[in-house]
Order: sequence, then C-alpha cells, then structure tokens
Amino acid sequence: MASTIQIRVDDELKAKSDELFKDLGTDTTTAIRMFLTQALSVNGFPFEIKRARTNPYEALSEAEFLEKLEKSRQNAAEGKYRDASEVSRNMRGKYGL
Repeated sequence: MASTIQIRVDDELKAKSDELFKDLGTDTTTAIRMFLTQALSVNGFPFEIKRARTNPYEALSEAEFLEKLEKSRQNAAEGKYRDASEVSRNMRGKYGL
C-alpha cells in the first residue's frame, strides 16, 4: 500500500523545483521520495543543518569593515577577483535569477 503526502509550497518554489528536477532527469515527487530514502539511510537529514553563529546582516564595526576592505584590496592586487558581469551571469545560470 502507498501513502500520500501533501504539502503546500509557494508557487514560485514549486515551479523552480519542477524545472530543476526536470533538468536533472527526474520530477519533484521522485526527488522528495529520494530525500526521504536518504534521510532513513543516514538516520537524519541528508545534509548539514546548523544555526548561524552570527547574524550575517548585522552591521560591521568600523574596524571589521576596514579589515575586510584591506583584505579586498590585497586580493585585487593579487588578481584574485572576478568581473561582476561574470559573477552575475554565473548566478543567473545557477539560480535562475
């Protein structure tokens, strides 16, 4: 016998998930079934879940800001940067933005 699970999700989340799983050669129902199977296999969530230690949106102190700015300048001087249009293009492709 098979049981039915019904969940409500935002329309946009459903559409994007359907599109993603279709691109991966499966469907959302099968992906959910895979999630449940993996959860049983590892006896928990099949991925790491943790609380954020700090609020990423919390304002930086002036010292922290200047430290990050200096690190950014050092990286730029060493050629460790990517063009903003490249980053945007990669994010659009990866996240459908």
